[in-house]
Amino acid sequence: MSEAYKIRDPELLHFTTSTVVNWIDLFTRRSYCDIIMESLEYCQNNRGLEIYAYCLMSNHLHMIVRAKNGDLPAILRDFKKYTSKSIIKFIKETHPKRKWMLEHFEKAGKKLKRIKGYKFWQDGNHPIELATNYLLDQKLEYIHQNPVKAGIVNQPEDYVYSSARNYNGEQGVLNVISIEDGVEI
Repeated sequence: MSEAYKIRDPELLHFTTSTVVNWIDLFTRRSYCDIIMESLEYCQNNRGLEIYAYCLMSNHLHMIVRAKNGDLPAILRDFKKYTSKSIIKFIKETHPKRKWMLEHFEKAGKKLKRIKGYKFWQDGNHPIELATNYLLDQKLEYIHQNPVKAGIVNQPEDYVYSSARNYNGEQGVLNVISIEDGVEI
């Protein structure tokens, strides 16, 4: 992994991106999105994950996060491990016609000796430390504009799986800590 994309200070805010292997568009169905959202909520309530912004696109997840306990790398690792197993199991049990997906995940897993079975997420989280307010604002705007630029919605707050709803005064799928309330950088 590149030195540029490592979490050096796990107590600071980070912009992260987690991507499905081969950029497979899996998060087009609510059932798969729900697995991700429920796992993030678990991490908030039980692991100390602080989520300031998020957007779950069809094949990747952007977040602005930090950990109360300073163990952000472990939280993200466990989140990806759990969601990977849960989604693979869900595909096998409820969508057997999506065998082609499992074949892609299995092929990706065979490329690495440390993987036994399927590989769902690409390695790494591409973390970028948000050390300035300018960078923080830039990444927040990027996250919320992602579905607009993809042509999915006209307004950021219209996208269900985004914290843009929270920032617009609406109830989002997840509760977030608002950056507008003032965040220590």
